[in-house]
Amino acid sequence: MNKSLLFIPDISGYTEFVQSTEVEHSQHVIAELLEILIDANTEQLLLAEVEGDALFFYKEGEVPSREKLLAQVETMFTAFYSHLKLLEKNRICPCNACATAPNLELKIIAHSSTLQFISIQNKRKPFGPEVIEAHRLLKNSIKSDNYILISQDLVDIIDLPKDYGSKLYSFNEGTNTYDGKKLKYLFSIIDQTELKLKPFAKAKKIHFSTPPSITLEKEFPISAKELLEYITNFTYRHHWVEGVDSFKFNENEVTKIGTEHICVISNKHLKFITVTKEVEPGEFVYGEMTTDPPPIDELYQFYIISPLTNNTCKIKVEIYFKAKSPLKKLLIFLVVKTVFRKSSRKALEKLLEFIEKGK
Repeated sequence: MNKSLLFIPDISGYTEFVQSTEVEHSQHVIAELLEILIDANTEQLLLAEVEGDALFFYKEGEVPSREKLLAQVETMFTAFYSHLKLLEKNRICPCNACATAPNLELKIIAHSSTLQFISIQNKRKPFGPEVIEAHRLLKNSIKSDNYILISQDLVDIIDLPKDYGSKLYSFNEGTNTYDGKKLKYLFSIIDQTELKLKPFAKAKKIHFSTPPSITLEKEFPISAKELLEYITNFTYRHHWVEGVDSFKFNENEVTKIGTEHICVISNKHLKFITVTKEVEPGEFVYGEMTTDPPPIDELYQFYIISPLTNNTCKIKVEIYFKAKSPLKKLLIFLVVKTVFRKSSRKALEKLLEFIEKGK
């Protein structure tokens, strides 16, 4: 029977990250990274299971060539660190989870096996001693949390020389003993600076040459960070924004610059994109823009939160309208501003009511 590939990408630093940060945002960060790794699967590996902070892939009855395996490893490391860089550059949340996410690292274990399978709730999963060995190899003596480890069994199959080297890879020998059995392997610590990270749209602060069309202010009896969470977490939106049938968004994503969500109003889908602008030091800002609702060409709405004390803050809502034609500008002046001012004031009142009910 042909050998199979066992392949386990594991997010390093997961336990400390989850235990020492805000739970919900840390879960979202990990979920995003796991999805990124799944999408980076270029070798048609089968996903046996999501194991908390790790993914257990396998390729039945086939082992990719050395070139394909190392290319798959590089693709996953590149995707992982590209996303961490995006989170670092485009984050708007000041919480510890979002701030420390770029410290996470990745390790990958690659092993080979003559696979056996068991069925659990009609799902077929790899089973056997080599599966156990692959997971045991996650606990090794490598002095790093950022590496690729290839077991000796797999090294022999793909004919990987122990002195193999490239711009990204520099392999070394390692050995660990598990249950009295020595497992040899080759490992290479991955230098992040040698990865060609994927480009992404960097956060740009929006600048306006005119004052906002609408400005509203209100004080809240919670900290500025807490209020920012209520505003940026779209799961709360239906509690305080009226007139919207539903909000559509990625529930496993932390809101950052470039994040999209959709407001469904009378079967019309209005797409909003998260943006930002310059604010005073110590203030938090969340902004969103859309080009969908007529007669407006562009609508920008910013929530600027200023701490007053540890448990109180003030929010300032700024709304900017952009329209090209004189007719649109007239409609905004005569109708749109009044409607938005009324709905925005009502939203702030309902947000306060929602927060006070939850306290």
